[in-house]
Amino acid sequence: MFLSDIHLGSLGCQAELLLDFLRDMECETLYLVGDIIDGWRLRRSWYWPQPHNDVVQKILRLARKGTRVIFVPGNHDEFARDFVDHQFGGVEVVANGVHIMPDGRKLIVTHGDEFDSVIRYAKWLAKIGDSAYLFALVLNRMLNRVRHRLGFPYWSLSAYLKYKVKNAVKYIAQYEEAVARLVRVHGYDGIICGHIHHPEMRLIDDVLYCNCGDWVESCSALVENADGSLEIVYWQNFQNETAEYAGSTLNAAAE
Repeated sequence: MFLSDIHLGSLGCQAELLLDFLRDMECETLYLVGDIIDGWRLRRSWYWPQPHNDVVQKILRLARKGTRVIFVPGNHDEFARDFVDHQFGGVEVVANGVHIMPDGRKLIVTHGDEFDSVIRYAKWLAKIGDSAYLFALVLNRMLNRVRHRLGFPYWSLSAYLKYKVKNAVKYIAQYEEAVARLVRVHGYDGIICGHIHHPEMRLIDDVLYCNCGDWVESCSALVENADGSLEIVYWQNFQNETAEYAGSTLNAAAE
């Protein structure tokens, strides 16, 4: 299973939803594909409610119980890049990972900020954009409190706005194509990344591009199934499928 952009320590983090997801999921290997902890936010003001701590404890518990946990730091938790090739609580910290699929294809696992020219060359601009994004997330949280009281499921205002803005859509497409070109040059068959909070899995020419999404807007994960297939799983869909499975099991038992 591959998770990215959880952003623990930020107001936008959907820690409670992630905990629900992790309680029902089982995996042999868990990749944490960057921006797990939001160091940018924490440097500005401390925000660490109990559910955020529970996520960390859950991940450490998985490592203790035999799940291999591999952490690839991103730009928001770049402080962890100083600890590459070390282990903490059974969690391996690596600069980049390489995942080999059952059919032999090699996929590089990296956060993806190294492909982003704004992050690399204009960090000040990225931080201004990050503040605007935080404002959208605050509105998002307020809206979903109202939706929850009215009995409606979680819906991301920030994701909706991003996908409706032409420049954002253009940026996402250019980012994905740039990633695919560089992956091809370095001899990999594909990439698993995060960073842009846009879950996606598609072939770009002959390169398999997979983006895990995030736990701020999309609440998604990339998983490799027992048959070797890859798919993006969304928390809401997974919750519904789990409920349907539990219901069918109970009905079968009753019959």
